[in-house]
Amino acid sequence: MPGNALILVENLSVPFDRRVWQECTTLRDAGWTVHVICPQGTKRDTEPEVVLDGVHILRYPLTAATGGPAGYLREYGAALWHTARLARRVGRVDVVHACNPPDLLFLVALRLKRRGAKFVFDHHDLVPELYLSRFGRGRDLLYRGVCALERATFRAADVVISTNESYRDVALTRGGKRPADVFVVRSAPVVERFHQVPPEPELKRGKPHLLCYLGVMGPQDGVDFALRALAKLRDDLGRTDWHAVFVGSGDAFDAMVALSRELGLDDRVEFTGRIPDADLVRYLSTADVCLSPDPHNPLNDVSTMNKIMEYMAMSRPIVSFDLREARVSAGDAAVYAPANDELEFAKLTARLLDDPAERRRMGDIGAARVAGPLSWANSAKSLLAAYAAASR
Repeated sequence: MPGNALILVENLSVPFDRRVWQECTTLRDAGWTVHVICPQGTKRDTEPEVVLDGVHILRYPLTAATGGPAGYLREYGAALWHTARLARRVGRVDVVHACNPPDLLFLVALRLKRRGAKFVFDHHDLVPELYLSRFGRGRDLLYRGVCALERATFRAADVVISTNESYRDVALTRGGKRPADVFVVRSAPVVERFHQVPPEPELKRGKPHLLCYLGVMGPQDGVDFALRALAKLRDDLGRTDWHAVFVGSGDAFDAMVALSRELGLDDRVEFTGRIPDADLVRYLSTADVCLSPDPHNPLNDVSTMNKIMEYMAMSRPIVSFDLREARVSAGDAAVYAPANDELEFAKLTARLLDDPAERRRMGDIGAARVAGPLSWANSAKSLLAAYAAASR
């Protein structure tokens, strides 16, 4: 029977974290009393405590890490302390549901397990691969440390939720979990958030075509690859018939603005930062081609990119590098450049700009995938099955 669920999140505030918010409302609708502990946002989700649509949210102040691993150790230590403190306020829970990164929240879950709670580990990121991809320090002492924390998290978990089949394989092999205890709950776009509106040609700044990037701008997210590909689109392919907009923010934002300036793209590349949903759908409804430039690395190859799902929800054709899980998500809704090949990325972008019929075909394929096999309705069933297994 449904009971009290406590969801722990460190990476984003809630409900800004769309996946976690979908999980919250799905559990609420199934009869669970849902509590969330997460960081406060800077411009939204700022209240220390709020009940939103029946979900009780406790938030703590957190300064995001900058620089190298030491900054993340400070951030994660503060988050762990606040999470443990606020968990005491929630009281008894039947399920504690921890979303990584970091792979430290199992420490809070263990205390709650001693009081009878079951632990559901929601595996959002492969932290060892994230460490290798983000810092380039190799398999050093810190890498061995994050591997040990991942193993400890898997050991403590009664049930694991994986975001895709690649992550499920990690839970079964590296994590040593039984197949019956691992459930795939794919991230899916919030359909209420993504809806077509009439295109606005003025967003193209006088150019025939609009290119769009939506997402986080961190060191591993490939915005630098996209910018260099756009410079090649202009310089190597002679294409000046486009304007590009980059929507989103992150700790590489300022560096990407500087790189755009260095590449001489100031007059045709626009950075909006984070914007309201109403403005986001205006850009995506007007875009001719959407960019998914995540480079091939140990993390990106096996991770599901939310931006791809969101582009498909808006019926947009996609240019991506050839990543295993990008192909699983997008199928024929995307074209794929060889790994990290910026010139081929530019050539595929140019090819789609010249073929409106192909763009429409790819957009229709993506929309059908999001409405069908990749819809949240399917993920919700798997989420509730995971909770049922944990509650046995």
